Amino acid sequence: MNINFNKSDGLVPVVIQDEQTLEVLMLGYMNQEAYDKTVEENVVTFFSRSKNRLWTKGETSQNYLHVKSIDIDCDDDTLLIKVKADGPTCHTGSRSCFKTEYNQNFINQLESIIADRYENPQEGSYINKLRGKGLNKIAQKVGEEGVETVIAALAETETDLINEASDLVFHLLVLLKEKNLSLATIAKNLEGRHK
Repeated sequence: MNINFNKSDGLVPVVIQDEQTLEVLMLGYMNQEAYDKTVEENVVTFFSRSKNRLWTKGETSQNYLHVKSIDIDCDDDTLLIKVKADGPTCHTGSRSCFKTEYNQNFINQLESIIADRYENPQEGSYINKLRGKGLNKIAQKVGEEGVETVIAALAETETDLINEASDLVFHLLVLLKEKNLSLATIAKNLEGRHK
């Protein structure tokens, strides 16, 4: 990656984004040394302008930011790093340093929760009960929830429609996981159709 550290006195801004929810968690700065350490250790290290030294996020709190991907902007002077955070990102104890609504990307988080239930089954979990009934039952639930969503849209209240649509999306996510597909695959397909 050819990063231009010369534009801003050896520093580049770094946007940190949750890999699943796509929520922006924080903004920091890196110099070449911080970038190299981040790539080497796969944990985000910044250059702290106030401390005038390298600073690994989580070195005090243990809330490390594990690197999942690094992308550079079109001017080669800003980085976007997608991470898996060990805990709250902000020093205030908040999930993000920005005061944004959390639920805007909850569907991505729900996909992760479903994947976790597949990898780490929990007794009593609805996902695991459904999975235990097999692909046919999971697909049948998507069909049932689809019909109930249509009925709610045509003849019931807005609250009913929201609840039925939520059930439909949830069961669709379980079906996609059962077939080893992801929301990213669906999004790419939709993007390709849009072009």
